[in-house]
Amino acid sequence: MKNDLKGRTKKFAIDIIRFVRILPKSDEGYILGKQLLRSGTSVGANYRAACKAKSTADFINKITIVEEEADEVVIG
Repeated sequence: MKNDLKGRTKKFAIDIIRFVRILPKSDEGYILGKQLLRSGTSVGANYRAACKAKSTADFINKITIVEEEADEVVIG
């Protein structure tokens, strides 16, 4: 399960990068794309950090950050 989620978060980051590349070259596209890129790619990085947590409390703290970043990416 853990490795599956690592792969899925990596694919998610790659998909985000590809999506941001096709956004309109406008002020709105730039601003939204920058935030989307930051949050979308941090999901996987923070998940990997959570997997290396030193304690259950540390894991919970780090996985909460993953959830918050993922929530910023969700539209609708």
